[in-house]
Amino acid sequence: MAAAPARKPRSLLREFMAGEAAGGIVLMAAAAAALIVANSPAAPWYFGALKSYVGPLSLSHWINDALMAVFFLLVGLEIKREFVDGQLSTWPRRILPGVAALGGMAAPALIYAALNWSNPETLGGWAIPTATDIAFALGVLALLGSRVPVSLKVFLTALAIIDDLGAVIIIAIFYTSGISVAFLAAAAAILTVLIALNLLGVLRLWIYLLLGAALWFCVLKSGVHATIAGVALALTIPLRMRPGAIDDLHGSPLHRLEHALHSVVPFIVVPVFGFANAGVQLTNIPAAAFVDPLTLGVALGLVAGKLVGVFGFAALTIKLRLADMPAHATWMQLLGVALLCGIGFTMSLFVSLLAFADAPALQDEAKLGILGGSLIAGLAGWTILRLQKPPARAATAPPS
Repeated sequence: MAAAPARKPRSLLREFMAGEAAGGIVLMAAAAAALIVANSPAAPWYFGALKSYVGPLSLSHWINDALMAVFFLLVGLEIKREFVDGQLSTWPRRILPGVAALGGMAAPALIYAALNWSNPETLGGWAIPTATDIAFALGVLALLGSRVPVSLKVFLTALAIIDDLGAVIIIAIFYTSGISVAFLAAAAAILTVLIALNLLGVLRLWIYLLLGAALWFCVLKSGVHATIAGVALALTIPLRMRPGAIDDLHGSPLHRLEHALHSVVPFIVVPVFGFANAGVQLTNIPAAAFVDPLTLGVALGLVAGKLVGVFGFAALTIKLRLADMPAHATWMQLLGVALLCGIGFTMSLFVSLLAFADAPALQDEAKLGILGGSLIAGLAGWTILRLQKPPARAATAPPS
């Protein structure tokens, strides 16, 4: 009797969206808690604990360099899976979220740069408003339930994954300094071994993770930000099935690792990062900082930049018939989702730490812009989507 064909697991994209949406709600709570603690009598304990050393690194560095490497590992796994056999596996599927993501990175960067062009000290933060926080955005969509078509949730997820890829490239190119050739060569050698193991068909996940830890150490010492090691490792994890596996989830090392991390990253890694980095002592910030070009550049970049970039580029792509409108979605719903792309919490905070590594005051201004812009974008997007009724049929043309 012929063996039954391998079964596909339930949609990993839907599983991912569900986990990220719930994680987004946890992240909101963590961010709120950080702001409360940072402006309470417990503030000295909060900031003192982050500066305390655990072994060779401070607690803050362990969170931002090591724990976030796990976050970037999951990001890399999602990017690889979606481009190989997921929603981004074909060019027709990539066009709309890809173009929208490009616009959503370019417009915020241009707005920030225009406001900070005369100040070289703050101009380096141009990439802060270019990122979309998928956990937060999907968390808001989760609150709206069936009012938002599934196609728009898939569009937002695909856009955010491409956005994450852009953020990884930006970090690797623009926020790297003091390169150590020796450690960079060692990292390249380990990466070569990982690629060779993949090509040779090695499917033991523990081997990749062990070498991945060594890769992280070498990248940390090389001057390239250590989190890039997470993405590099992810791209070498095999996606092929193990012999005799009943489905992808049990057979593919990539799917198994991704599935395991989905219970860790949204509910532990990202909330811990948010709690450690969202705390801003508002009483110590002068009133002028709220209208400083840095703060305004970040906030306007997230709200106006993402709206113009994502919606404008998506509308142009659809009008030129290069891609179709997401099924059963209206233009106002697409507008609402474009606003939600202005929630740039996790990755924006991360980039701000890199852009102003030696300037805590500028970090605080950037955080004000991130928190304010993300809040405005989230509330505006939620309001627009809340007022819409899911249409019976998909829209086919932009309003005249």
